[in-house]
Amino acid sequence: MRRTVFYISDGTGITAETIGHSVLTQFEGVDADTVRIPFVDSLDKATVAAERVRMEGERTGVRPIVVNTVVEPALSAVLATSGALMLDVFAPFIAPLEAELGTKRQPRVGKAHGLTNFAEYEARINATNYAMSHDDGVDVNYADAEVILVGVSRSGKTPTCLYLALHFGVRAGNYPLTPDDLERQEIPPNLKLHRRKLFGLTIDPVRLTQVREARRPGSRYAKLDQCRWEVAEAERLLKREGISTLSTTHTSIEEIASKVLASLGLERHLF
Repeated sequence: MRRTVFYISDGTGITAETIGHSVLTQFEGVDADTVRIPFVDSLDKATVAAERVRMEGERTGVRPIVVNTVVEPALSAVLATSGALMLDVFAPFIAPLEAELGTKRQPRVGKAHGLTNFAEYEARINATNYAMSHDDGVDVNYADAEVILVGVSRSGKTPTCLYLALHFGVRAGNYPLTPDDLERQEIPPNLKLHRRKLFGLTIDPVRLTQVREARRPGSRYAKLDQCRWEVAEAERLLKREGISTLSTTHTSIEEIASKVLASLGLERHLF
């Protein structure tokens, strides 16, 4: 089954797409052709978006689905003229919250992902700069780190650090376990100083081979026997050092980041 799903928002569309994707994953056998239409913040834009949705329905012969986070009721009404199945993300929450809080909502476009708190924004930028400057052991001073990810090369450390920085404002560094580290079965002294911040990432050797082969085709670095040896030795080292470890093979960056924060006892809200 194929359906066209439109994520329509008066802001970035991130909220609509995130929630819509999460819901759609609950339906097996449904393949979604997704279209994001952000910044629908006027009647003219809403009319154009509605016409686009309507034409897609005529082209496919199947009613499109619209996941909508437009806060202005008049614009939502225009979108509804498209004939699509309208799923208003905010609607189920507004009335109960108004009743509970004893106040009416004040629609504010782009509030969820807007630049409203400069201190939080600066913290995210600083954390991102920290992740980049402490990537792959470039800077061995981890005194200001809140998280230090360790694991073999290409096990997912860098993207996880950047995600932690961008979405949680966490200062995360990472260190790639080298063949020398693995042969000695010892983590470097500068890491031992920050043991409580360490978290290990591992990966299936076959998957690691695929990732490395794409980066360095035909190299010894990407050979399956090398990957098997590195992963086995890294897991043995992390276990011996008592460092919590997670396999990234079938785990999304979002899930890895959440599990790292939970394991290290860091409570941060998602920006």
